[in-house]
Amino acid sequence: MSPTLNKAIFLDRDGVLNDEIGDYILELDKFVVSPGVPESLARLKAAGYYLIVVTNQAGIAKQLYDVQHVTACHNKLQDACNQIIDAFYYAPGHPSVSESLSRKPNSLMLEKAMARFHLDPAQCWIIGDRVRDLEAGARVGVRGILVGHSEAYAATPYAVDLAAATDLILAAG
Repeated sequence: MSPTLNKAIFLDRDGVLNDEIGDYILELDKFVVSPGVPESLARLKAAGYYLIVVTNQAGIAKQLYDVQHVTACHNKLQDACNQIIDAFYYAPGHPSVSESLSRKPNSLMLEKAMARFHLDPAQCWIIGDRVRDLEAGARVGVRGILVGHSEAYAATPYAVDLAAATDLILAAG
């Protein structure tokens, strides 16, 4: 008998969970959890979703910051959200420095989480502020919602922020 498959929300980090500052976040005090994020994540968790962050972190490859800095940002996010996030995956590469199958729009981060949490892609969503986030989801059969104002993509549901995306997901059942 096969195990029961679970559902999850894949979340891009910058521009979805924390404020997009238009550049790399080099100081921890510039990492600001966006309004409504803790409440939105709590609603998604209450609906039975795993919460999984999938984020490109090219600043590591470019030697602008290190893994400890990324971990400190993630700890700050967890503290603001009552430790509700189930997993963090990050891609440290950048094409100017190193190639990586993890870096979105590739899907390796999602594939790892799908195996670890026994996820059914048909019951999962990815929320991102860039088309490449949604492309990563599409590669593994996960529906996407584009948030924010950084890019336009007519073929995908759009929401102004995570709270609005949460409303769309919960309304879809």
